[in-house]
Amino acid sequence: MEIEALYTIKLNCAYCSEEYKTSRVRPSLKKAVRTDSDFCCYYKHENPDYYVVRICPNCGFASTEHSTDKLNDAQRTQFAEKIGSRWEKRDYGGERTWKNALETYKLALLCAQVIGEKERVIASLLHHIAWLYRYEAMETEELRFLTFSLESYIKVYELEGVGGNNAKLLYLIGELHRRTGNFHEAVRWFSRVINDKSVTDAAMIRASREQWGVLREQMVAKNMGLPDEMREPS
Repeated sequence: MEIEALYTIKLNCAYCSEEYKTSRVRPSLKKAVRTDSDFCCYYKHENPDYYVVRICPNCGFASTEHSTDKLNDAQRTQFAEKIGSRWEKRDYGGERTWKNALETYKLALLCAQVIGEKERVIASLLHHIAWLYRYEAMETEELRFLTFSLESYIKVYELEGVGGNNAKLLYLIGELHRRTGNFHEAVRWFSRVINDKSVTDAAMIRASREQWGVLREQMVAKNMGLPDEMREPS
C-alpha cells in the first residue's frame, strides 16, 4: 500500500489569529535523490520545498517556520494596508503544483518585505524562488533571483559578521558568486572558508575546496587570469 505523501498541520495566523490547515510532506519521503552545490534538492516523490510557505486563507498572511510569529503594531499596519486589504480569500492548504508553490513564495516574499522581516528569511525565500525556476529550466529567471538572494545573503553577513557557525553563509555567498559569473568574488569568499581559522565546519571547508576546484577549471576554460592564490594547489 502506497503511503500518502502529504499530511496536514494546524496553525494560528500571526496576523489575524485564525486557525488554518496547511500541508507538509511526510518526513519518510523527504530524502533527496540529488542535491546541487547551493543546496537545491531534487526528490523522487512530492517536493517538500513546495510546502515551505504557509498561507492563511482568511487574510493572506504568508510565512515560513523561520518567520516572526508575532507582529508588532507597525508590522500589522503595514501588512493590512499593503496586502491584507487586497486579499481575495483562497486556500493553498492542499496539494500544490509548481505554479501554486511559486505563488506562495512570492506572496511570502512580499509579506516579509512589507513587515521588515529578518534578512535571513528574505534571503532564503529569494533563493527558494531561484530553485523553483531551476526546476523548470527557466535560466533567466533563476539567475535573476540567484542575484537577488546573493545580495540578500551579503546583507546578512554585513549584519551578523562571521563566526564559527556562519561557514555555510560564507560558502553560499561564494557559490552564488560562482553561479552568477562573479568568479573573482567567488574566489575571495571560498578562500575565507578555507583559510579563516575561526571556521571549523569541516563539511563547508570541504565543499569550498571542491567548488574552488570547479571554479578554477571554469576560469581556465574561459582564459581568465587566475588570482595568485589559485596558482598554487589549495
